[in-house]
Amino acid sequence: MLEENLVETFGASLRNHWPASCFSDLGGSAISYGDVANRIFRLHHIFDRLGMERGDRVALVGRNTVNWAVTYLATVSYGAVIVPILPDFTPGEIEHLVRHSGAKLMVAAPGIFDGLDPEHMEPLQGVFGLLDMGLIWHRNTSLPGIVKGADTGYVEQFRDRLSRETLTFGALGGDTLAAIVYTSGTTGFSKGVMLTHNALMANVQHFSVCVELKAEDRIVSFLPLAHAFGCSFDFLAPFACGCHVVFVEQIPSPKILVAAFEEHRPVVVMSVPLIIEKIYRNRIRPIIETPRMRTMLKIPGLNRFLRAKLRDKIYEVFGGNYRELVIGGAALNREVEAFFRLIGLNITCGYGMTECGPLISYTVSADQPPLGSVGRMIPHLECRIHRPDPATGIGEVHVRGENVMLGYYRDEEATSAAIDPDGWLYTGDLGHLDDEGFLYLTGRCKNMILSASGQNIYPEEIESRINNLPCVEESLVIDHGGKLVALVYPDLEAMDRACLKDRQMQELMETNRQQLNEDLPSYARISEMRIMFEEFEKTPTRKIKRTLYTAAT
Repeated sequence: MLEENLVETFGASLRNHWPASCFSDLGGSAISYGDVANRIFRLHHIFDRLGMERGDRVALVGRNTVNWAVTYLATVSYGAVIVPILPDFTPGEIEHLVRHSGAKLMVAAPGIFDGLDPEHMEPLQGVFGLLDMGLIWHRNTSLPGIVKGADTGYVEQFRDRLSRETLTFGALGGDTLAAIVYTSGTTGFSKGVMLTHNALMANVQHFSVCVELKAEDRIVSFLPLAHAFGCSFDFLAPFACGCHVVFVEQIPSPKILVAAFEEHRPVVVMSVPLIIEKIYRNRIRPIIETPRMRTMLKIPGLNRFLRAKLRDKIYEVFGGNYRELVIGGAALNREVEAFFRLIGLNITCGYGMTECGPLISYTVSADQPPLGSVGRMIPHLECRIHRPDPATGIGEVHVRGENVMLGYYRDEEATSAAIDPDGWLYTGDLGHLDDEGFLYLTGRCKNMILSASGQNIYPEEIESRINNLPCVEESLVIDHGGKLVALVYPDLEAMDRACLKDRQMQELMETNRQQLNEDLPSYARISEMRIMFEEFEKTPTRKIKRTLYTAAT
């Protein structure tokens, strides 16, 4: 049973690090932990005067900023429920999620509210602008007066709790609902994952210990905070440990990120595979595949020297100060992971899902997890492989424990389908465990293809190999009339470097296909590679919308 309490942890961090820098927006000045405490209590005053009760919902729409973080902390520590919503969703999708969650207040980034119709968002009482936390719309006529008097009102109301020595929040149990995180914005498909305080605390506690976060360490937060991965590890865990979190509000281009890393030198870097794989394909592989470099890498002493130089070069790209480079959100290409391990970079692949807030398994690089594994189960969580294949040990991954969601908000049918009566969450992921408890994933249950001879084919494993072939950016393997077809979006930058024209590109992809098939069993061989001339349509989390392409075949 988890002993640590999330809100008490928030309070302890504010007290322990009162004068230290807490949050800053990229390019802006920092505010202290004491400043954050005052901003939290100001919002508590507004909530209280408005008559908000524990369990009432607050919708939060915008990119990573100081005010985003303060709003989240104030809502959860009050006992209300935060509803983070991606700004990438359409106005109609945002309106739907606000309605579905029953949010009473909304905090929205500049420009987002302009496209929304408040009449479509009952029972919303008011909307605050994320830029300056000013009131920009209200249905409740008392709200303007409450906001106007908040700057002095919160001091009067919480006078006995506004110092470093006296700060406390009301007691909230670990089973209290903290957040409703939507896995989709689309009407009819949106599922609101209900995460408790304990679910968040289990993630914060484990990650903080694993990466040894310390007071005044710096973190550059650029993954979307509306997602559980970025929220827990780019924000909540560093805040709990007294770190200084720098928020990147802009869409994080490589240029912006490299400059931010260079300036702030973060101690931990969170990333998704897409960023790491692009660095490898575009910056590293062209160097190591030159004839001269291949020859030099065969000389033992020079080999070690060149590996160290490559390691240092990549290390500096991320600020030159990180202890751990953490990859999550999707599987990292096996070749890329092997190369980074080979040159001695501290890189860790974890596994999680929103329904677990998000962490399921994770092992830091210092503990040497096997190549291709996603680590061991985190504390307070157990795992079983459901109906494993006798030959491979592969089956559906089920988990049970402290950080598993309560269920899907207002959707008992979906909840019953996801969590059985004994509390096991059906992840929908296929994998197996080794004798030391390390977990390996092979794909999604719904993506598995059954060959004509009855063999199980995991398209994600084949796609990982295809993505390492020359001039391939990304791919999708589908079943077309009983044959496997690879849809390939080319690496345009690599094509330009090689000066390839249309016919030459087709010839290269045919060569790629033949090379790939030499290493695949007969039942998993690709019959055709089709070049896609437009990038695959993706979700806001940058995952390919696979069903759009499998349904079209």
